[in-house]
Amino acid sequence: METPGSQSSLHRANLERVVRAVRLAGSLTQAEIARTTGLSAATVSNIVRELKNGGTVEVTPTSAGGRRARSVSLSGDAGIVIGVDFGHTHLRVAVGNLAHQVLAEESEPLDVDASSDQGFDRAEQLVSRLITATGVDRAKIAGVGLGVPGPIDVESGTLGSTAILPGWSGIRPAEELRGRLGVPVHVDNDANLGALGELVWGSGRGVRDLAYIKVASGVGAGLVINGKIYRGPGGTAGEIGHITLDEGGPVCRCGNRGCLETFAAARYVLPLLQPSHGTGLTMEGIVRLARDGDPGCRRVIADVGRHIGSGVAHLCNLLNPSRVVLGGDLAEAGELVLGPIRESVGRYAIPSAARRLTVLPGALGGRAEVLGALALALSEMGDSTLLDGGATGALPAATHAFT
Repeated sequence: METPGSQSSLHRANLERVVRAVRLAGSLTQAEIARTTGLSAATVSNIVRELKNGGTVEVTPTSAGGRRARSVSLSGDAGIVIGVDFGHTHLRVAVGNLAHQVLAEESEPLDVDASSDQGFDRAEQLVSRLITATGVDRAKIAGVGLGVPGPIDVESGTLGSTAILPGWSGIRPAEELRGRLGVPVHVDNDANLGALGELVWGSGRGVRDLAYIKVASGVGAGLVINGKIYRGPGGTAGEIGHITLDEGGPVCRCGNRGCLETFAAARYVLPLLQPSHGTGLTMEGIVRLARDGDPGCRRVIADVGRHIGSGVAHLCNLLNPSRVVLGGDLAEAGELVLGPIRESVGRYAIPSAARRLTVLPGALGGRAEVLGALALALSEMGDSTLLDGGATGALPAATHAFT
């Protein structure tokens, strides 16, 4: 029996600290574990040896700062997490292990706005197909991270705005998917998951305060403050798309006029080029044409960039992030859009905030949200199961790393 403050309970707590640090980072050297946990190098060495002998972690030779080191990661057969990302026009699912390796990943087109039942049915089918393809034991699934393109009410777990997803009115996404898969499901909006994905594996690595801006059929932001996703008391923090730029502007789907979204989201931008380029254009197509030198597409992308920069300037003045990461198809435009964003930030943000800001394109592309969903599942799972031998058996070799 462990009692609070006893040697055995302290040892258990230290084991869990080490496992959590490795689980969230993917892999760490023993020196990095010591810095992260605050434990001494000798304590970390002893704990890593114990975890390795128990099959919880794997230790491989590496180098750090020109010196030999040992990299510690969770065993590939310690457990499985699943990421599910609903976009407005797609469904993407990934299966990964606790060593931060993707075992399988697939995306398919889906009109998410049409029906929540159809969306969850397709997600269940795709998850089952990937589990079968990898030969994963369902008993090893530790949790699922779920991303949806709308704000989640923290208290009720429902989508916070039916104007964004009218076919999902009153739906509790985590409960719906948990009922189908029979495992814990943790849900967040797609922008927050994009921020989490870039924070852990992409352009946000190494920073504690950032904003991830996703521009697609809507415009949203995932906010990271002091290394953690900030959701606000109601779960709607980061709705940068509904900052008012022009009170006499177009009517937004939220009911207001002149929101940033009405100047930057695909559904409002694409019609601007239809008279000269015809129908059938996508944001991806506009970016491709702009990179090839099309003057009309370049002008539209520059205008969008300036509008986004105005919204980013508001964020700078309020939160003073050190980095802004641009996601979605628009990020592929590179400096064609990043330059105008920086220009607007320089014009409208407080100089001290603008000087400290770095604006970068996302490194993960369209995978940011589903990798963020995997990261969410990893962050929400407990460490006790790993230490108590909850995972058995082995998994096939991973096909590719998260990065």
